[in-house]
Amino acid sequence: MQAKDAIKSALNQAQGMLPMFLADLSDADLLVRPVPNANHIAWQLGHLIKSEPELLRMELPDAAYPKLPAGFEEQHSKETAAVDPPKGFLTKAEYLALAKEVRGATLALLDRVDIDRACTGRMAKFAPTLADLFLMLSTHTMMHTGQFTVVRRKLGKPLVM
Repeated sequence: MQAKDAIKSALNQAQGMLPMFLADLSDADLLVRPVPNANHIAWQLGHLIKSEPELLRMELPDAAYPKLPAGFEEQHSKETAAVDPPKGFLTKAEYLALAKEVRGATLALLDRVDIDRACTGRMAKFAPTLADLFLMLSTHTMMHTGQFTVVRRKLGKPLVM
């Protein structure tokens, strides 16, 4: 296995967790906060979807990604994270479809870049190379998926794994 294959595997495994953790949740469940002012799952999904192109474009400004729906980035900004009641969020199916599209674009981009290239932007201290930056996307997805567990517990849903 080559380095790019390992990175693809990590990205695919993390992406595969999203439908597993969301399968038995309704669209309304995605708006439940585990505690006041905590991010609900819908916001977190949008954050993951919008941040992936943002992070990679810091190093690869011409990276091709699908166009997100109008107002999507604003809806999932830090400023809107704690707004109650939550309004204007997408359905679970819409989030999963967008996440799949964005991750597909990331995987296509991975095939075309030199992952040993040093990062020079503001993420360089966290991701010294493009390989590190791509792997960070996998970790980012897993971190948020772990946060979904708290909402699942609050809703009385069974453990996923």
